[in-house]
Amino acid sequence: MADNISLAPREGGSQNGAVTSTTLDLVALQQRTMRVLVAGQILGGLGIGATLSIGSVLAAEVSGSEAWAGSAATMSTLGAAAVAIPLGRLTRRYGRRVSLALGTSIALLGAIVTVFAAAIDVFPLLLVGFAMLGSGAAVGLQSRFAATDVADPRHRGRDLSIVVWSATIGSVVGPNLFGPGEVIATWLRMPPLTGSFVVAIAAQLAAVCVYAFALRPDPYLVSQSIAAPAEAAVGVNNTVSEDADAQRNRSLVIITIGILGLSHATMIAVMSMTPVHLVHHGTSLAGVGLTLSLHIAGMFALSPVFGWLSDRYGRYRIILTGQALFAVSLVIVAFGEQSMTWVTVGLIFLGLGWSASTVSASALLGDLVTGSARPIIQARSDLVMNLAGALGGAAAGPALALLGYPGLAASAGVLVAIVVIAVTVVAVPTSRARTA
Repeated sequence: MADNISLAPREGGSQNGAVTSTTLDLVALQQRTMRVLVAGQILGGLGIGATLSIGSVLAAEVSGSEAWAGSAATMSTLGAAAVAIPLGRLTRRYGRRVSLALGTSIALLGAIVTVFAAAIDVFPLLLVGFAMLGSGAAVGLQSRFAATDVADPRHRGRDLSIVVWSATIGSVVGPNLFGPGEVIATWLRMPPLTGSFVVAIAAQLAAVCVYAFALRPDPYLVSQSIAAPAEAAVGVNNTVSEDADAQRNRSLVIITIGILGLSHATMIAVMSMTPVHLVHHGTSLAGVGLTLSLHIAGMFALSPVFGWLSDRYGRYRIILTGQALFAVSLVIVAFGEQSMTWVTVGLIFLGLGWSASTVSASALLGDLVTGSARPIIQARSDLVMNLAGALGGAAAGPALALLGYPGLAASAGVLVAIVVIAVTVVAVPTSRARTA
């Protein structure tokens, strides 16, 4: 079918229904691209998992105050936000291969800086390391869009979600590197709590090699080279520019980006303070690692299911499903704060809510925006997403100190309510009006 090479969400096909050699090449390219992105996500996830789990504890230890515990998540998300637009511009000019490899290289250097900062006990330098590590998260976010460059629009949510899912392996293993990390730190005579980052350094180096040498041909560059012929093949007038297309759908694009930002802020706010809360209640570091591993598994493990559901039943329904999962999570952690088991269950639902919301909203953004400016708009969504996460992480510390863990959950519930209102009152009616 010729619509396999269409980059916009339109139906159609060749008159004789034949599969052309161009289609076969694109199908093979998509399969190869998916394999490379999956490998890169697995390796990159190790660094992200280590940062999310041990970062807050390390920040509190080096700074000497638990008030700075949230700085790890805050600086990581700020770092991801800082590189989002530059990586998007690099993609537009040089393709996904260059931007993903460079972004991962920055994260690699960040892991090295983090270890060095802990060794010399300099907190500002540690914050710089966390910020550089955030580049790995930015790469992960842009990888999900890379999966849609030459994907069949009918399966855009599925392909995107598979890349999101692939981060499960590395991200779940990352928080459980406490034990091996201590052995590595002792063996290499490194500062305590930094051994996990040695594994992250090796994994990030491998990821750089995967992106730099295996992501060929570049899916984004190919998508731009075949966009006009593909549209001509299905008889579509391709005179409308990406900017004009984005303008027509401006309100929906803004709402979708807002959904991504608020959903990420909800997750970061609760997740980043959970290690501090659990340690206060006597939970061991191994127990904290297990809780965060299950949370991260919730974030990624079922993403293909949510991707398929969003393709099958619609983006907005799955976004609302994600918000419902958030609500369940916040109720559980608020009323079960004294129990590690209930907090763990709540964190699993928190991860599931993030997964459903992020996968479906990202696929929706791919539906709304196509063309040459696509990576820039996608990068803007990543920028908003990470800034919202940074604000959520920064506000979570004072909220925990002033309101306690239940109060933090209640505050996060306000963000959930905003998303639900935006979807039901504005986005769905606007979408129906535009398709009527």
